[in-house]
Amino acid sequence: MANILIVEDDKDLNFAYRLILEREKHTVESAFNGDEALEKLEAFSADIILLDLLMPIKSGVEFLQSYDIDKDHPNTKILVFTNIDNAPEINEALRLGADKCIIKAWTSPQGLIKLIDNMLEPENGDEAEEDAAHPVGK
Repeated sequence: MANILIVEDDKDLNFAYRLILEREKHTVESAFNGDEALEKLEAFSADIILLDLLMPIKSGVEFLQSYDIDKDHPNTKILVFTNIDNAPEINEALRLGADKCIIKAWTSPQGLIKLIDNMLEPENGDEAEEDAAHPVGK
C-alpha cells in the first residue's frame, strides 16, 4: 500500500478522504494548508500527495512553487483534487509538476481509489483513469 499525504483545508473532507484511504490500507497523513504539507514532508515520505488548490496560508499552487519535486521527491505523484474547473490555477499546477488534476465533485470515493491505484501502477495505462474520474488538464 501507499503513503498518502492529504492536503485539504476543509476538515470534514480531509477526514472523509483519510477514512476512505485508510480503509484501503494506505498510510495517510493530513495537512490543512501548503505550509503544513511542507512540514509533514520533512518526516513523511509520500508516494502520492492529494492536493487541494484553494487553501488559506499557502495555496496548492504556492505549495508546488515551494516543493522541489525533482530534487527531493522524484517518485512522489501529485494528484490535484479541486473543484476549480479550467482555471489558470490548474494550468499552473500542471506546469509546476502535478501529475493529474481532477474535480472533487465529479469523483466518487471508488473513483478516487481507482485513480490512486492507477497512479501507483502506471503499467495499467490510462483506461482506468477514464473510468475512475473526470481528469482535467494532462
